[in-house]
Amino acid sequence: MSLLSASRSIPIVLIPLYGTEELASKIEYYLRETYNKEECHVVNSQIVRFSTGDGKAVLEETVRGADVYILVDVGNYSCSYQMYGQTVPMSPEEHFQNLKRTVSAIGGKAYRVNVISPLLYASRQDRRISRESLDCAMALRELENIGVRNITAFDVHDNRVANAVPYNGFDDLFPIYQVIKAIKKNYPDVTFSEDSSLFISPDLGATTRNFKYTNELGLDMGIFYKRRSRTKVVGGNYVVDVHKYIGPSVKGKDVFIVDDMICSGTTMLDVAKYCKKQGAKRVFSAATFALFTEGLQRFDEAYKKKVLEAVFITNASYRRDEILNAPWYREVDITKYIAIYIHSVNAGKSISKLLDPHEKIHRLLDKA
Repeated sequence: MSLLSASRSIPIVLIPLYGTEELASKIEYYLRETYNKEECHVVNSQIVRFSTGDGKAVLEETVRGADVYILVDVGNYSCSYQMYGQTVPMSPEEHFQNLKRTVSAIGGKAYRVNVISPLLYASRQDRRISRESLDCAMALRELENIGVRNITAFDVHDNRVANAVPYNGFDDLFPIYQVIKAIKKNYPDVTFSEDSSLFISPDLGATTRNFKYTNELGLDMGIFYKRRSRTKVVGGNYVVDVHKYIGPSVKGKDVFIVDDMICSGTTMLDVAKYCKKQGAKRVFSAATFALFTEGLQRFDEAYKKKVLEAVFITNASYRRDEILNAPWYREVDITKYIAIYIHSVNAGKSISKLLDPHEKIHRLLDKA
């Protein structure tokens, strides 16, 4: 039976874990104001740490009978805790452990437990190449086993990881509409036509992601072929031996480079430099998650040299102040998107239009 036909609505409870408090507050606002979800409120999960580093989760209020949505940001490295008198920064493992603690604190009393983790835990360790672990699959199975009914992430590195939990809900949301809206808001002179714009995939892994944009906008797409060494590993990544471009000319066009995340940013900057050298008018990049593990210096230099015009980044995960204040930073707000998603799931409605926002995109472009 659909929740819409139930005799009473199921109250929504948002539980923000460390680093997602602002996100939860905005989502609550949209649910209350846009969808009149009066039975929606935030319940905090207090993570108590002992001096040894052990911890426990304590819910401040009951969530009995509620439709619970736990928000977790495994990429938030600004959080820390005390252990043996030392300040310890929280790793993705720490955030994931707090998530499991919170599910345990609920104790099976909720109507349904949903997890919204925009940056999916261990999403880069999604396949086995040699004798190595399958961390993402193990994590998804663990959440399923402790009673999580639905897992939601954004722009998953490879959404085939959902195969690990075939009997569980798994939604991979993609902010294509929000990115296009942010581009048009900041650069109204951008024209999405074959003569003036081009999307480029920085590697084969991002091809499907970029194809979503080109398919919606009716544009050509270029691809950078990246071949990695099978033996040399630096910083946890296999070294790139070959990086070549395949596709139409970039000369005189606005070029958009889209990927799921920016870590060191080396690949994205290499693509941007190539495009500018080949005569691209402007080069933009977009990423759902911007980690900048090696700092911003090279991006600042690329911006000063007009190699890179702007970087569009969602607020799905933590961005330190240095990023927020960078002259090339452009925010893509996804909080309303998450609120619409929660409203749809809670009401038992289809999310097909969220996964395929074709009509919204073209209404947006028609207004421009």
